[in-house]
Amino acid sequence: GSIASQVRAQPSAGFSIVSYTGTGPNATVGHGLNDTPGFYIIKNRDEVKNWAVGHSALPTGNYVLLNLTNNAGTSAAMLNNTAATSSVFSVGTNTTVNGSADNLIAYCFAPVEGYSAMGSYTGNGSADGPFVYTGFRPAIIIQKRTDSAGSWTLVDTARDIDNPAALELLPNSGAAEYDNTSLFDILSNGFKVRATFSNLNANGGSFIYIAFAENPFQANGGLAR
Repeated sequence: GSIASQVRAQPSAGFSIVSYTGTGPNATVGHGLNDTPGFYIIKNRDEVKNWAVGHSALPTGNYVLLNLTNNAGTSAAMLNNTAATSSVFSVGTNTTVNGSADNLIAYCFAPVEGYSAMGSYTGNGSADGPFVYTGFRPAIIIQKRTDSAGSWTLVDTARDIDNPAALELLPNSGAAEYDNTSLFDILSNGFKVRATFSNLNANGGSFIYIAFAENPFQANGGLAR
């Protein structure tokens, strides 16, 4: 990238941690994954700023904020209206992602068959909601509506051992865990939406997610690495 970065990466697991110093103008930052990240989080460590999130299912250059409920943003000053590649992600001039002389950190995730998946779905407003294929039984699902304001939702199989998964945590909020009765069925090859709430399943709404496997095995029977 045009900004020198310090990277700790495990490409086979699709994860890297990237430290860099902002320069101010539009720039690129190397992520070390050798694959295009499907989900990445950027945080300015020196200033009180939001957590910026890029996602492969969003339109090019769009972003969401991990700590807020806002719908997807389009400002070029954030991700420079440029999609991430197999070597770099782009940052604009906003101090959230590229404050001059500020220390920033990024957490980058690329999809790995049998272990992790990032994608999107369209809501139908029904308790018989859309099925989302991941290729594995998810241990954790993090989800966000992007075409309108809505909280992030996090569910996992450590807290919800039976379907439907109902125990909701909100990454954008300090709220206590809430039992929503029915959010998702967590299945052997993905998950099915079982809620009618607008932030999970508004009819025609756009949603993104990231999920990690409960038992990370690839289709050929080997351990996902």
